[in-house]
Order: sequence, then structure tokens, then C-alpha cells
Amino acid sequence: MMGSQRFFTDSMKCQNCDASVLFSDERCHSCGAKLLHHRVVLGVPKAEEFTLSLEEPASELEEPVQPGDWDFPARSALEPPSAPVSFQNQPIPEIRWGGFLRRAGAFILDSIVVAVLSALMGLMAYIGYKVGLSAHNRLISWNNAAPLMTFLTLAWMGLATTYFVVFHGMEGKTIGKWLFGLRVVGAGLKPISYRRALLRWCGAVGLGVASGGLAFLWILWQRENRGWHDFLARTWVIRE
Repeated sequence: MMGSQRFFTDSMKCQNCDASVLFSDERCHSCGAKLLHHRVVLGVPKAEEFTLSLEEPASELEEPVQPGDWDFPARSALEPPSAPVSFQNQPIPEIRWGGFLRRAGAFILDSIVVAVLSALMGLMAYIGYKVGLSAHNRLISWNNAAPLMTFLTLAWMGLATTYFVVFHGMEGKTIGKWLFGLRVVGAGLKPISYRRALLRWCGAVGLGVASGGLAFLWILWQRENRGWHDFLARTWVIRE
């Protein structure tokens, strides 16, 4: 009776082939399957096993690591903070406006450049027109010079417009302004576009003719030396 009771308490059945195996065995002697030790058998104390997996919490004997233990500050707390950068000592560039005399001198030089280009263009147009009339055995006279004069007038207006618009829209200065150290800028000292340069030129011609030159004389007493065409195109002329 005691022997059978001991056999019952010290043995268990394999979960795979139902063969009798001892509780201390790890594998079945018949089929070789790994035994499940988590079965509870009456009278047999459960073996204590300790396995630490990734899902299980760490042992209570280990000291928990505080979040900031390994976070070393980039700057020591005893080191005083660096002083803020001050821009008060840096000089602020002063804006110098282009005066009336300087702008007038630049415009005279630009007019000379446009006049020279117009003369070259007129000479080429005259030669071409004369050659065309000679092919019909005709000479240039006041009676047939009207088409040539109309062409030269339109060509001169187109040349002057192209000259001022392209140079002002490209670099903000013509040849005359470059020699006198002037530049046409927009708000925030930014370069102007070709569209604004065209508006400025149309305003200079239209307002200048309509006001009898008063649009340009306004530069004399205006605080920023701006003409009416500058107000129209929102431009300024500065000295570099």
C-alpha cells in the first residue's frame, strides 16, 4: 500500500503517449517528448523555477534606473550662461538718397547714350531707305520722308524705353546711374522688377510732360528725394 502510494506520488504520465514517467524526468523514455512540469500532482511539492524573460519584470533586488541617471547635461549647472549676442555695437548702414543734381547728371549721360544709339540706328535706317528709293529711281525728299521720320520717332521711343526698363529691371542702374553711384530700389532696398521699371518709366514720361517738369522738381524738397514717378512705382533712388 505504501509502495503504490509512493509510486503514484513520484510518477506521472506522459502527455504524449501516456507512459509512466518519474516527476524528476525531463523527457519521456518511450517517445522522447519533453514533459510538462507544470502539472500539479497531489502530494508532490512543486519545483521552484526562475526564468527571466523579456515579458517578465526585473527582480526586486535590482535597483531601478532613474530616467535622468545617464542624461548628462551638455553644459554644467555651475557654468554661467553665455551672454546674449548684442547687435547694439554694430553700425547700422545709413541710407543716402540720390539728390536732384546727381540724378540730373545721370539722366544727362543716359540721354547722351540713347542719342548716340539713336543716331546709329537712324543712320542705318536712312541708308536702307535711300537704297530702297534708288531701286525705283527716286531720291529722298520732304515729300517721301514722312515714313522714315515716323519710323525713326517710334524707333527712338522704343529704344529709350528698352534702355531704361532693361537696365533698371536688371541691376537697378543705367550707365549714367552707375557712373554717379546711384541705384533704383524698391521697398526694403530690394531690386525692382521689369514690370515696375516699365511703370516707373511711363510715369516719368507721362507725369513729367503733364506737369511741365514739376514731377522732377519735386525731388528738390521731398525728404527722400523722390519724384512723382517714384511714388507711382514705389521706388527709391539711393547712393551706393
